[in-house]
Amino acid sequence: MSEEKQGKIKWRFHSKDGEELFAYAFPSENPPKAVICLVHGHGEHIQRYEHLAKALNQADYSMVGFDHRGHGQSAGKRGHTPSYETLLDDIDAFLTEIREYHPNVPYFLYGHSMGGNLVLNYALRRNPELKGVISTSPWIKLAFEPPAIQVFMGKVMDKIFPAFIQSSGLATTNLSRDPEVVRAYEEDPLVHDKISARLFVAMYESGLWALEHASEFPLPLYLVHGSADKITSAAASREFAEKAGDKVTLKIWEGFYHETHNEPEKEEVFKSLIAWLDAQ
Repeated sequence: MSEEKQGKIKWRFHSKDGEELFAYAFPSENPPKAVICLVHGHGEHIQRYEHLAKALNQADYSMVGFDHRGHGQSAGKRGHTPSYETLLDDIDAFLTEIREYHPNVPYFLYGHSMGGNLVLNYALRRNPELKGVISTSPWIKLAFEPPAIQVFMGKVMDKIFPAFIQSSGLATTNLSRDPEVVRAYEEDPLVHDKISARLFVAMYESGLWALEHASEFPLPLYLVHGSADKITSAAASREFAEKAGDKVTLKIWEGFYHETHNEPEKEEVFKSLIAWLDAQ
């Protein structure tokens, strides 16, 4: 780890295929009870979670995370990935990297939205040594069913021009009921709304795959959604929890939007998360 500033550490590491990825650590002052590895959502970056890290640090948890390829300060074409497995490989590389610094503490994987999809699939497909998984507002399904023609065209483009980029069409007002969060997102130079045909199809299909295989989920899971999420489907999270059974603690926040950690009641959200972590 290279540069340390005000209790935060930032550095760069390399993926399996040689892409340079930007990483951040938010260490707790006391020896950590566990390390929370955060996997962020589409179009955003790890530093949007600094307030969550602070709450975790106060409860003696360290938080670490990295910007996905094509996101934030990491290299790569904006909003694109060579394959879905590449994204899982990047999580693998990061966990290998970080375990050198905290070899004897439990690890939790925490993913939001697109990251929520990735952590569910990572646990199902890679069978990792983790204490548990947190998935918030996961992209299992979108809150609206994309038109069949759009999905068909996405699959066609994925075959002939996978790096074809479009706007995600995200309505930023659907992120949070807090207008300050929306304003900060819109003014953030590290945020983008680009998504490639390959990334869209990979996320769409892997969400459905995770739902099909939910009963095989191998780890304790804290699954969180806002009931009023207009971006990803709260109903799909409920369905996943039902199929996965008693390994899952499902928390639906009534009336909350997509970013439950950025809602006006975020302190309650953090308390609930920390209570679940402590119970593990």
